[in-house]
Amino acid sequence: MKNLAKKLISFFLQGVLYATPIFIPIYIIYSVFDSLDHSFKDWFGLEVPGFGLLSAFVILAFIGWLGKTFITQPIQQKFYSWLEKAPLIKVIYNSVKDLLKAFVGKEKKFTKPVLVKVNTISNLEKVGFITQEDLEDFGISAGKVAVYFPHSYAFSGEMFIVPKEHITLLDKKSAEVMKFIVSAGVSKS
Repeated sequence: MKNLAKKLISFFLQGVLYATPIFIPIYIIYSVFDSLDHSFKDWFGLEVPGFGLLSAFVILAFIGWLGKTFITQPIQQKFYSWLEKAPLIKVIYNSVKDLLKAFVGKEKKFTKPVLVKVNTISNLEKVGFITQEDLEDFGISAGKVAVYFPHSYAFSGEMFIVPKEHITLLDKKSAEVMKFIVSAGVSKS
Protein backbone atom coordinates (compact mmCIF):
# COMPACT_ATOMS: atom_id res chain seq x y z
CA MET A 1 0.00 0.00 0.00
CA LYS A 2 2.87 2.37 0.83
CA ASN A 3 4.52 1.61 -2.54
CA LEU A 4 1.28 2.46 -4.33
CA ALA A 5 1.03 5.76 -2.43
CA LYS A 6 4.66 6.60 -3.27
CA LYS A 7 4.07 5.79 -6.94
CA LEU A 8 0.91 7.91 -7.03
CA ILE A 9 2.72 10.84 -5.42
CA SER A 10 5.61 10.39 -7.84
CA PHE A 11 3.22 10.34 -10.82
CA PHE A 12 1.42 13.40 -9.45
CA LEU A 13 4.68 15.34 -9.13
CA GLN A 14 5.77 14.28 -12.61
CA GLY A 15 2.39 15.40 -13.93
CA VAL A 16 2.84 18.79 -12.26
CA LEU A 17 6.34 19.02 -13.74
CA TYR A 18 5.07 18.25 -17.26
CA ALA A 19 1.90 20.35 -17.06
CA THR A 20 3.35 23.51 -15.48
CA PRO A 21 5.20 24.82 -18.58
CA ILE A 22 2.03 24.32 -20.61
CA PHE A 23 -0.69 25.55 -18.28
CA ILE A 24 1.00 28.56 -16.65
CA PRO A 25 1.38 30.49 -19.94
CA ILE A 26 -2.20 29.54 -20.89
CA TYR A 27 -3.45 30.77 -17.50
CA ILE A 28 -1.48 34.03 -17.78
CA ILE A 29 -2.77 34.72 -21.30
CA TYR A 30 -6.35 33.91 -20.23
CA SER A 31 -5.98 36.24 -17.21
CA VAL A 32 -4.71 39.04 -19.45
CA PHE A 33 -7.68 38.54 -21.86
CA ASP A 34 -10.13 38.53 -18.99
CA SER A 35 -8.69 41.57 -17.20
CA LEU A 36 -8.55 43.57 -20.46
CA ASP A 37 -12.19 42.71 -21.17
CA HIS A 38 -13.22 43.83 -17.66
CA SER A 39 -11.06 46.96 -17.81
CA PHE A 40 -12.63 48.06 -21.09
CA LYS A 41 -16.09 47.48 -19.65
CA ASP A 42 -15.19 49.45 -16.47
CA TRP A 43 -13.58 52.34 -18.38
CA PHE A 44 -16.11 52.82 -21.15
CA GLY A 45 -19.18 51.04 -19.88
CA LEU A 46 -19.27 48.92 -23.02
CA GLU A 47 -18.97 45.21 -23.37
CA VAL A 48 -17.12 44.38 -26.59
CA PRO A 49 -16.75 40.63 -27.17
CA GLY A 50 -13.19 39.71 -28.13
CA PHE A 51 -11.65 43.02 -27.04
CA GLY A 52 -9.41 41.21 -24.54
CA LEU A 53 -8.25 38.77 -27.21
CA LEU A 54 -7.49 41.55 -29.68
CA SER A 55 -5.77 43.69 -27.05
CA ALA A 56 -3.67 40.80 -25.78
CA PHE A 57 -2.65 39.94 -29.35
CA VAL A 58 -1.57 43.54 -30.00
CA ILE A 59 0.29 43.76 -26.66
CA LEU A 60 2.08 40.42 -27.17
CA ALA A 61 2.99 41.34 -30.77
CA PHE A 62 4.37 44.66 -29.49
CA ILE A 63 6.41 42.88 -26.81
CA GLY A 64 7.72 40.49 -29.50
CA TRP A 65 8.68 43.45 -31.69
CA LEU A 66 10.43 45.18 -28.78
CA GLY A 67 12.34 42.01 -27.93
CA LYS A 68 13.46 41.46 -31.48
CA THR A 69 14.31 45.12 -32.12
CA PHE A 70 16.05 46.02 -28.87
CA ILE A 71 17.39 42.69 -27.62
CA THR A 72 17.86 40.12 -30.39
CA GLN A 73 19.04 42.37 -33.24
CA PRO A 74 21.66 44.29 -31.21
CA ILE A 75 23.07 41.03 -29.86
CA GLN A 76 23.19 39.55 -33.37
CA GLN A 77 24.83 42.70 -34.76
CA LYS A 78 27.45 42.65 -32.00
CA PHE A 79 28.10 38.96 -32.64
CA TYR A 80 28.46 39.48 -36.42
CA SER A 81 30.77 42.48 -35.94
CA TRP A 82 32.90 40.30 -33.66
CA LEU A 83 32.91 37.57 -36.35
CA GLU A 84 34.17 40.10 -38.94
CA LYS A 85 37.26 40.57 -36.77
CA ALA A 86 37.90 36.82 -36.56
CA PRO A 87 37.95 35.54 -40.18
CA LEU A 88 38.78 31.90 -39.37
CA ILE A 89 35.97 31.66 -36.83
CA LYS A 90 33.64 33.36 -39.34
CA VAL A 91 34.39 30.72 -41.97
CA ILE A 92 33.76 27.89 -39.49
CA TYR A 93 30.61 29.55 -38.13
CA ASN A 94 29.15 30.18 -41.59
CA SER A 95 29.96 26.64 -42.72
CA VAL A 96 28.28 25.07 -39.68
CA LYS A 97 25.31 27.45 -40.02
CA ASP A 98 24.90 26.54 -43.70
CA LEU A 99 25.17 22.83 -42.89
CA LEU A 100 22.51 23.12 -40.18
CA LYS A 101 20.23 25.08 -42.53
CA ALA A 102 20.69 22.33 -45.10
CA PHE A 103 19.45 19.75 -42.57
CA VAL A 104 16.70 21.61 -40.75
CA GLY A 105 16.23 24.99 -42.42
CA LYS A 106 13.42 26.09 -44.69
CA GLU A 107 15.52 25.21 -47.73
CA LYS A 108 16.46 21.62 -46.95
CA LYS A 109 19.33 20.61 -49.22
CA PHE A 110 19.71 16.90 -48.45
CA THR A 111 16.62 15.75 -50.32
CA LYS A 112 18.16 13.35 -52.85
CA PRO A 113 19.68 10.32 -51.14
CA VAL A 114 21.89 8.27 -53.44
CA LEU A 115 24.06 5.17 -53.55
CA VAL A 116 27.39 5.96 -55.21
CA LYS A 117 29.82 3.47 -56.66
CA VAL A 118 33.16 4.82 -55.41
CA ASN A 119 35.31 1.96 -56.70
CA THR A 120 34.33 0.22 -59.90
CA ILE A 121 36.83 -2.61 -59.43
CA SER A 122 35.66 -3.78 -56.01
CA ASN A 123 32.06 -2.47 -56.37
CA LEU A 124 32.57 -0.42 -53.18
CA GLU A 125 29.57 1.86 -52.65
CA LYS A 126 28.77 4.75 -50.32
CA VAL A 127 25.49 6.40 -49.32
CA GLY A 128 25.24 10.18 -49.63
CA PHE A 129 23.13 13.10 -50.82
CA ILE A 130 23.27 15.05 -54.07
CA THR A 131 23.89 18.70 -53.15
CA GLN A 132 24.51 20.25 -56.60
CA GLU A 133 23.53 18.92 -59.98
CA ASP A 134 24.80 21.85 -62.07
CA LEU A 135 28.55 22.35 -61.62
CA GLU A 136 29.25 24.30 -64.81
CA ASP A 137 29.92 27.48 -62.77
CA PHE A 138 32.98 25.65 -61.43
CA GLY A 139 34.08 24.56 -64.89
CA ILE A 140 33.07 20.94 -64.23
CA SER A 141 31.47 18.96 -67.03
CA ALA A 142 27.72 18.44 -67.17
CA GLY A 143 28.05 14.68 -66.55
CA LYS A 144 29.03 15.11 -62.89
CA VAL A 145 27.27 16.10 -59.67
CA ALA A 146 28.32 17.05 -56.14
CA VAL A 147 27.55 14.42 -53.50
CA TYR A 148 27.90 14.95 -49.76
CA PHE A 149 28.83 11.89 -47.68
CA PRO A 150 28.09 12.39 -43.96
CA HIS A 151 30.38 10.58 -41.53
CA SER A 152 28.99 8.05 -39.10
CA TYR A 153 28.82 9.07 -35.42
CA ALA A 154 30.17 12.54 -36.26
CA PHE A 155 29.01 15.96 -37.28
CA SER A 156 31.14 16.07 -40.38
CA GLY A 157 31.39 14.66 -43.87
CA GLU A 158 33.03 14.92 -47.26
CA MET A 159 31.91 16.20 -50.63
CA PHE A 160 32.92 14.45 -53.85
CA ILE A 161 32.36 15.25 -57.50
CA VAL A 162 30.90 12.05 -58.95
CA PRO A 163 30.03 10.95 -62.50
CA LYS A 164 26.25 10.59 -62.87
CA GLU A 165 26.57 7.03 -64.18
CA HIS A 166 27.97 5.93 -60.78
CA ILE A 167 24.88 7.16 -58.94
CA THR A 168 21.71 5.26 -58.07
CA LEU A 169 18.85 7.28 -56.55
CA LEU A 170 17.49 5.72 -53.35
CA ASP A 171 13.74 5.52 -52.93
CA LYS A 172 13.88 6.39 -49.22
CA LYS A 173 13.12 9.44 -47.11
CA SER A 174 16.16 11.63 -46.50
CA ALA A 175 15.70 11.43 -42.72
CA GLU A 176 15.78 7.62 -42.81
CA VAL A 177 18.91 7.60 -44.96
CA MET A 178 20.64 10.15 -42.71
CA LYS A 179 19.75 8.10 -39.63
CA PHE A 180 21.17 4.99 -41.35
CA ILE A 181 24.42 6.79 -42.23
CA VAL A 182 24.95 8.51 -38.88
CA SER A 183 24.30 5.26 -36.99
CA ALA A 184 26.89 3.47 -39.18
CA GLY A 185 24.17 1.23 -40.59
CA VAL A 186 22.93 0.06 -37.20
CA SER A 187 19.58 1.82 -37.47
CA LYS A 188 17.12 0.34 -39.95
CA SER A 189 14.57 3.17 -39.97
